[in-house]
Amino acid sequence: RCSSSISSSVSTVIVAEPTFIFQSALDQHWDFLTRLKMLWIPVVVVVALLQCCVGRCEAKLLSHMTYSDIEDYRDHPCIRPCGGAAGAMVCDYNFLLERYHTLSRACWNCPNNGTDCARPHCVAGDGRSRGILTANRMMPGPAILVCEGDTVRVRVHNKLENSEGVTLHWHGLHQRHTPHMDGVAMVTQCPVPAHSAFTYVFKADPAGTHFWHAHSGLQRADGLYGHLVVRRSPESEPHLGLYDWDLPEHTLVIHDWWGEDVASSFAKHYHGDGSNKPDSVLINGKGFFLNRKTGENSGSPREVLDVSRGSRYRFRVASNGIMNCPLKVSVDGHEIDIIASDGYDVEPLRVQFFNIFAGERFDFILTANQSIGNYLLRVQGENDCGALFNDAHQTAILHYENATFDPLYWVPPPSLNGRVRVSDYSFPLLSPFSLRIWFCVHDDDPSLRETPDRKIVLAMDFRMVNNPRFHDQDLYSIQDVRKKCMCVCVCINDISFLFPSSPALTQLRDTPQAAFCNRESLTDRNCSADLCECVHHYHVTLGDVVELFLVDQGHIFDIANHPTHLHGHGFRVVAMDKVGSLSLSVYADELTALDERGGIARNLHRPPRKDTVTIPDGGYTVVRFHADNPGMWLLHCHVEYHVEIGMAVLLQVGDVTQFPAPPAKFPTCGDWPPTETDGSDDHLTLTLSRSGNVEGVGDSGAKIGAPKLLGYMVC
Repeated sequence: RCSSSISSSVSTVIVAEPTFIFQSALDQHWDFLTRLKMLWIPVVVVVALLQCCVGRCEAKLLSHMTYSDIEDYRDHPCIRPCGGAAGAMVCDYNFLLERYHTLSRACWNCPNNGTDCARPHCVAGDGRSRGILTANRMMPGPAILVCEGDTVRVRVHNKLENSEGVTLHWHGLHQRHTPHMDGVAMVTQCPVPAHSAFTYVFKADPAGTHFWHAHSGLQRADGLYGHLVVRRSPESEPHLGLYDWDLPEHTLVIHDWWGEDVASSFAKHYHGDGSNKPDSVLINGKGFFLNRKTGENSGSPREVLDVSRGSRYRFRVASNGIMNCPLKVSVDGHEIDIIASDGYDVEPLRVQFFNIFAGERFDFILTANQSIGNYLLRVQGENDCGALFNDAHQTAILHYENATFDPLYWVPPPSLNGRVRVSDYSFPLLSPFSLRIWFCVHDDDPSLRETPDRKIVLAMDFRMVNNPRFHDQDLYSIQDVRKKCMCVCVCINDISFLFPSSPALTQLRDTPQAAFCNRESLTDRNCSADLCECVHHYHVTLGDVVELFLVDQGHIFDIANHPTHLHGHGFRVVAMDKVGSLSLSVYADELTALDERGGIARNLHRPPRKDTVTIPDGGYTVVRFHADNPGMWLLHCHVEYHVEIGMAVLLQVGDVTQFPAPPAKFPTCGDWPPTETDGSDDHLTLTLSRSGNVEGVGDSGAKIGAPKLLGYMVC
């Protein structure tokens, strides 16, 4: 199929061109003309299809996008077999971002009439009416399905009400040579202002299952996300012989969900006593909501996954998880073979279910070897989504060809429990399997040398300190309010992250040097007792092998895993364990002392390769990466609330002079600083520092100035 622009031009040719040629003979030779048109139509259609094959059917970027230009891109020309003589393509997309609503007027009588739920522009969600954010009136937004080496161009048209800025992040892509396209607000770019457009241009690399999502505020939690899959040529695919089909419709994005917009939920939780426990789960934006008080089902349709008995299918699953809700994925009656995580191949591992944390992706093979019928793909919430709270869950329907059922009202059989789990080590998620049972298909790389060039210890924690953003020391301090109203600080190394006032990648000189800090620069501060806030920053030398010793100190909670994502790089998971409990807190200095005594072993031979990994509560995860991609890269917890209030670190790889140059006229933004006169009434001068790097930041990061300016205070 060609795009709508080609289809309309074809219809114009079919109707107008023959009419023009034969208009003078129309009255006398109508029968002849009709027969000739019947011959003309297939010729024109064939010509149009040939044009499509040579690239004339490609979608085009629009300088100005209107609502009538919205496309779903399900027939995008870049969705094709990869490899061969055709080579790489330029893949263009236009995203119109807006504030939208589930069960809008586009849905007509959905969910009462299930057919209406499939209408264009209808977003059913879980059958509850609520505000959302969408790209092209879809949730998930348009899928980007391309081949490795393609050039992807996405023009984002920001039509969000309330004049919100927005950025989009391409989760899993390293943006090598294009760090300014990573899409992190105030780190790699300015937010795209309302009523304007911005074009992302980048290479599709590395291959694998990824996803795209908003990276500004809480926007991804309200619907700004979508599929992003980069396929390889068949000869580059190590598991090709294990499956028969790798279909776009078998790509899933799953996540926890609420019955109200997340901005409202965030405000209720952090400024009141609102819950942070989601009560539902969506699979590709679909599902039903079960009211546990009344037993009523919203009746909205579920995702249907079609298979044929005897065939083997590759499924791709990404978690756009919002809160501390690992999701357990299983398929009734079927075992599955895990073959990749975060886009990196692993030796096939047969399991009955797996747990996926926010930001992670898993590929698995399902063999349709059961009796023809209908089976459930189950997604069960754990931790804050588990049975102790709202028991959030969802199902999709695995439909065998020739099986009969009504996908809207089919009643599932009783729940089945699996025996085997593959997951990051976590508690109390069933059995204690960990990443240590995985083996990477890829050869060992320089990051696995015996001794790294740089080791950085990052201790994550919840802390009972007064954060003036949520607690006033005199009016409603954290010590004085009810426990349900306490808002704890989320910190790394006792520091709460603040985003810089200008994008650090492209405007480092415009951010006050004193805004940056790390533990070494705050030795004169008691950050364990008081709140320390800054742009938490470490500078590593380009080419170094860096080891991150990630610790969750296990205070206050015991199921608060922190799935942590590193931008710009993949890493090897060389160690992981849980050592604490509700009665035994763990401290980073104790673990580092244990490590120095040789008590924590590293697996340096074919350990799993990932870009998102959890740190178990009261435990540690050790990762290694080769810092070969210069730029400013965010490392952060992928629980949306946690990163929003400070659980992040900025890693600067290389010096500013080693960063790739941004495109010409790349947007800038930031504070407008106070001005001073130089003695003349009409001449103003700005007093700004114009040095290249943050002053005194070397490999140790020990000389960064302590935060002293308003907005970067140590309280």
